[in-house]
Amino acid sequence: MATAGQWLEGARPRTLPNAIAPVVAGTGAAAALDGVVWGKALLALVVALALIIGVNLANDYSDGIRGTDDDRVGPLRLVGSGAASPASVKRAAFACFGVGAVAGIALAITSAWWLLLVGAVCIAGAWYYTGGRNPYGYSGFGEIAVFVFFGLVAVLGTQFVQAGRADLVGLACAVAVGSFSSAVLVANNLRDIPTDTVSGKRTLAVRLGDPRTRTLHLMLLAVPFAASLALVARTPWALAGLLALPFAVRAHAPVRSGSLGLSLIPALRDSGLAMLVWAVATAAALFLA
Repeated sequence: MATAGQWLEGARPRTLPNAIAPVVAGTGAAAALDGVVWGKALLALVVALALIIGVNLANDYSDGIRGTDDDRVGPLRLVGSGAASPASVKRAAFACFGVGAVAGIALAITSAWWLLLVGAVCIAGAWYYTGGRNPYGYSGFGEIAVFVFFGLVAVLGTQFVQAGRADLVGLACAVAVGSFSSAVLVANNLRDIPTDTVSGKRTLAVRLGDPRTRTLHLMLLAVPFAASLALVARTPWALAGLLALPFAVRAHAPVRSGSLGLSLIPALRDSGLAMLVWAVATAAALFLA
């Protein structure tokens, strides 16, 4: 039976910025429309956190039963390591999806009914990333899904449920956060190219190959700073997003230097940290606008 510490590690706490940053940025975008509703922001955060932990556990389960994690280089996987049974990890994943669904229903009731459909698509996307007979994460579409769900949907959804509409400011924030979030996954999949190739997991990194995946990581990290410059049209305070630049440079350093395996883990951590710093700084700027 897995210990509490192993369950915590299996939930992949390093990925939590991918859930927190979209809500922070979306709330900043709502502030630009004078529409912040803190209760709804909190519910959006519950949805985001529940879904990302749920998808992490769902991936652990699906990869584990397929044997993809048998020779894993990165942090502990509950099923792959034998620390927890597949059934218990699957139940935990769906419990998280349930929490996210309840919070999402509350948002839909107080905002717009069609958000129920969006929520259902998000949960399905979380499960079928590595679950089902033809998981799209095994076919190179993981980064696109992350960009859509943790960028466009999460940021614009957070802005919409609070302000009642989304705008170009929200879109710029969504593109920026989605790019950061995709960069985190690119770094993860770059690390796993050797084992994913052997297991038949055709991620985008496997398809592109090592050199082009490293270039993609740099390109994704550059997009948010272009978004900061674009947001200057709304407020000059948007340049505060450039405070994340040193963290992005540090995130790309091991990727640029050709690091492999465990040496790439700091790239994941620092890509997420850069995203969180960018989101907080940009949201603060939009509150001041």
